[in-house]
Amino acid sequence: MAETAYAEGHGLGVSPARRKRILGLALPIIGGMISQNVLNLVDTAMVGTLGDAALAGVGLGGFANFLFSAFVLGLSAGVQAMAARRVGEGRWRETAIPLNGGLLLALALAVPWSALLIAFTWEYFPLLTTDGAVVEQGVPYLRARLVAMFAMGMNFAFRGYWNAIDKSILYMRTLISMHAVNIFLNWVLIFGNLGAPALGATGAGVASAVATIFGTASYFVLGRSYARDCGFLHGLPNRETLRTMIRLSAPAGLQQFFFAAGMTAFLMLVARMGTSELAATKVIIDLILVGILPGIGFGLAAASLAGQALGRGDPHDAKQWGWDVAKIAVFVVAALSSPAVLWPELILSGFIHDPSTLALAANPLRVAAGFLFIDSVGMVLMNALMGAGDTKRTMFISIGFQWLIFLPIVYVVGLVLSLGLVAVFAAQAAYRGVQAVTFASMWQRGRWQTIELH
Repeated sequence: MAETAYAEGHGLGVSPARRKRILGLALPIIGGMISQNVLNLVDTAMVGTLGDAALAGVGLGGFANFLFSAFVLGLSAGVQAMAARRVGEGRWRETAIPLNGGLLLALALAVPWSALLIAFTWEYFPLLTTDGAVVEQGVPYLRARLVAMFAMGMNFAFRGYWNAIDKSILYMRTLISMHAVNIFLNWVLIFGNLGAPALGATGAGVASAVATIFGTASYFVLGRSYARDCGFLHGLPNRETLRTMIRLSAPAGLQQFFFAAGMTAFLMLVARMGTSELAATKVIIDLILVGILPGIGFGLAAASLAGQALGRGDPHDAKQWGWDVAKIAVFVVAALSSPAVLWPELILSGFIHDPSTLALAANPLRVAAGFLFIDSVGMVLMNALMGAGDTKRTMFISIGFQWLIFLPIVYVVGLVLSLGLVAVFAAQAAYRGVQAVTFASMWQRGRWQTIELH
């Protein structure tokens, strides 16, 4: 049966049965991720009415929050990899044990770490930018977001679990409800509606934190309904399983951390080019994420499909799942990103209201969007490698390409040569393309097929 499935999907196309399986798992993940980015864009549009300083402050604060939360977000990779293997092995009553461990680790790591970060926000945030107005807007926004770090970690652990057991629809439903809460609270707290104080950028941070905690509570309710018979809240991983979780999650967390640190360093370099450049870059990145997040969503689907195949003892089928998912992702991402290539000014005008900043952002957006379909291959296969347990090599490739290639080039073309944002985003497209080729080579060679998880 598995060999037949492998043969059916091995050509240039993807068999209808495999395509249905991929889309059934991936589309809810993608729907949830697109809704997340719609929320980011709504945040950007609302905060954008407050001016460039508020927009830049929220941009830096958001990336700093991602940076500081990276270690707990990496727990998702460990939960998904181990739960998917258990599904493939037929050990359904044990699938939620890794989730229990992920929730406990998220709580233990996030609470003391976020408390420390909140206490010293005014000391370290000015290191990100020398613009006092941006600091004034960014610090209270970041402090509000940090309160919900424990909830972010738990939500990512739940995401890994739902994806692993083919219940990604629960992830999508919860995210949509979270975003509805967030948008409503943005309207209330940013602008002072319904008698609330007008908190501006700080209101956006408070709204996001409350919505994140609301999402965690929703996941626990769903866990009691859908995962109780799988060990949810009824057992912790044994010592060997916990060690494997940490072995998988630590590289994923480090990768998330250095990626977020790299993005923060990238924004710091752009900030030295000018506040308008920073505001334009914040909007471009939010828009680009709309196009690339489906690639990541397909990658999470590939991680589950490959992990389940490995659990069944069929490494050839696992490899083909990665390629089949990548083929579909290329077409979807190309379709989503094409409007930004063709009509960048029209899309940007909903988020940038200063004519000079709008003109500054148009061509960089066109360049970045034009290469997203290549990046989607890298996103799919990177996540598939992580789902197979190959988190350490993936971490080194991701960190090395970003820090040793991309950021030095940005410094040269952006600050030394002053070539502008078009050159900066061209460098980003080139680095992501080379990274995609590297992950494709790693997937094809198949060293990940021999990794054992317990």
